Amino acid sequence: MESIVFGYARVSTRDQNLDRQVIRLREYGITERNIIVDKESGKNFDRPGYQALISTMLRRGDTIVVTSLDRLGRDKEGIKLEMQRLKQDGIRLRILDIPTTMMDFPPGQEWVFEMVNNVLIEVLGTIAQQERLTTRRRQQEGIAAARTRGAHLGRPKVARPTNWDDTIRAWREGKITAVKAMELTGVKRSSFYRMAKVEDTFGGK
Repeated sequence: MESIVFGYARVSTRDQNLDRQVIRLREYGITERNIIVDKESGKNFDRPGYQALISTMLRRGDTIVVTSLDRLGRDKEGIKLEMQRLKQDGIRLRILDIPTTMMDFPPGQEWVFEMVNNVLIEVLGTIAQQERLTTRRRQQEGIAAARTRGAHLGRPKVARPTNWDDTIRAWREGKITAVKAMELTGVKRSSFYRMAKVEDTFGGK
């Protein structure tokens, strides 16, 4: 059976664009039907597109092409284990941004290929992992700084209407319906019941 070259492209979130990666893979000569994509985090390999690729499409002798190492994954140890598994299954990995992975060595000199690539992938994998850890640390620091400044994180709080106390009292006493109370206070249904629940919990007026 003739070997097949598959392309794999990945971005971390659904609002990111895959076009640049797909264009590079097509320029390499991969047909679009053989380009598998994911919009998932690279922290592990449990992604629908990638799992479909390795479990149902790839055969011994096939090749996977990615534009850069961090598109395959972002955890160094995970990348190393995955590459070992691909090698054991007879699958070749080519990385467009690592020229040595694109080279074909004469029979008997494959060890040079593996030695050079292992060093490069070790270094780049460490960098990718460090970038992920740095991004996470900066996010945590940003959240902590915002809280220190007193910034509210998450859904904006609904302002308490000036007629809230009188209206909510009338509603609790059965003098008006909840719909009427919402109309009088100008508070939407979900916010109305949430605010009322807070008062029940913490003892509102």
